[in-house]
Amino acid sequence: MNMKNIFITKNKDNLSFGKILFNSILLTAFLILIFWISLAKINISFNFFFVNEFKIRIIKGFLMTFYLSLGSLIVSLIIGVVTAVCHNSKILFIRYLAIAYVKFIRGTPLIMQIYLFFYIIGTAWGIDNRFFAGILILSIFEGAYISEIIRGSFISIDNSQLEIAKAVGFTKHQTLKLVIFPQLIARTLPALTGQFSSIIKDSSLLSMIAVIELTQTMREISSLNFKLFECYIFLGLLYLILTLPITYISEILERKFNYEN
Repeated sequence: MNMKNIFITKNKDNLSFGKILFNSILLTAFLILIFWISLAKINISFNFFFVNEFKIRIIKGFLMTFYLSLGSLIVSLIIGVVTAVCHNSKILFIRYLAIAYVKFIRGTPLIMQIYLFFYIIGTAWGIDNRFFAGILILSIFEGAYISEIIRGSFISIDNSQLEIAKAVGFTKHQTLKLVIFPQLIARTLPALTGQFSSIIKDSSLLSMIAVIELTQTMREISSLNFKLFECYIFLGLLYLILTLPITYISEILERKFNYEN
């Protein structure tokens, strides 16, 4: 076999298992080498024995982040769909409300929104459960971005396709199910994947309202054992455990709903 063929491909969708495995191992070895050289240059050695000592707290923090992210993912998707629909409402009040919501959320930082929604609005309306408050805050924040992803994808669908569907006798339900919905999935999935990953990472800011999620847990552990680098590197690995499956599932769905060819 020509060695050049191991590293080069002309068709990205037709890669052999051997090529994928070889290049994945090569990439991993390269990254580990760069990281190891960097550590050697600054004379740092890592000790991860603290993981076993604090494993119960780490598991609780991990599960809290998982539940927060899962709840926020579902609620933010609902908010995003509703807002995208309201954005084109014939009732001006509803349309302007959706536009104002998106502009406000996208134009202000999440840190400010956490303080606003929890300590002012949440206190005024008696929302004192920090877990549910965290889900609502994250969902409101991410929902604005998801609504724009969905709205932009819908706008990108050629109107001629809707006219053709109408001409062949499709009902509105059939047009939505057979024409619009499959294309929306294919066009929104890449952006939604990034947004869902952002939900997981943005949940770390909920430590500001004393939600003991993963980042806050590792921050507390590092203050006890003074192993700052080890704690945050391990934290990054735990977040990868949460975000990588989303990317993998998205790639599967993208291939399933790819109708371009």
